[in-house]
Order: sequence, then C-alpha cells, then structure tokens
Amino acid sequence: MAGVRQSGTAPEMEVGICLRLLGLHYRKNVKALPGSPDFANRKARWAVFVHGCFWHHHSNCHKATVPKTNAEFWTGKFRENRIRDAKAIAKLRGQGYRVFLVWECRTHILEKRLQKILEAGGVSRR
Repeated sequence: MAGVRQSGTAPEMEVGICLRLLGLHYRKNVKALPGSPDFANRKARWAVFVHGCFWHHHSNCHKATVPKTNAEFWTGKFRENRIRDAKAIAKLRGQGYRVFLVWECRTHILEKRLQKILEAGGVSRR
C-alpha cells in the first residue's frame, strides 16, 4: 500500500488536461481549502475532487471491492473516508464553492463530453 500514489495519478492528469482544454485555470492540491481539492480556483470558487473508486468506495462500481483479508478494518476505513469526503464537500459548499466530484472509473466520459463541446464550438482536437 505504500506504493499507492496520492496525487499525480492518471485520472487526475486526465482531468487536468480536460480543464486546460476548457481554458480553465486552477491550482492543484490546494491544502488551504477543506479536503485539499485536487483542482481548485479560489477566484471563480470551484473545486474538483478526483476520487479513486477503491479508496473512496464508489457505490455500485466494480473497482470498489472490499479485501477479504481484514474485511472489518477495510469496511470501517471506507466508511471513514466517505464521511471525511462528505464533510469537506459540505464545508466548501458552505464557503460558496461549486464542488465537482470525478470518479476514477468515469474519467473517460469527461473526454467524450469535452470532445462534443469542442466540436460544437467548431474546434478540433486532432
């Protein structure tokens, strides 16, 4: 588990590319904000969290498994992670931020949606 990355993951990089293609400016891993959002713009008051499906236990996702060894520990860990995430999101919204949550298993959808937006605007990514 020590080799698991906390930032700079492939899903985070995909989201960062999509935000840049949309022309949005951001800071990464903003520790001064509740929950340290993966991407945030304080002036525009938005924040994006990119959650790994396993660690944040995405509901109804095939990647959100519970290890068979020490299952009780893992169930508690996932519950605590979800509670912590909900509190951070509530605090940010209380401060007037628009909060977006991107799940690891859904990053491919971002790219498709972005492609449609760009094509509708007459811009080609190729």
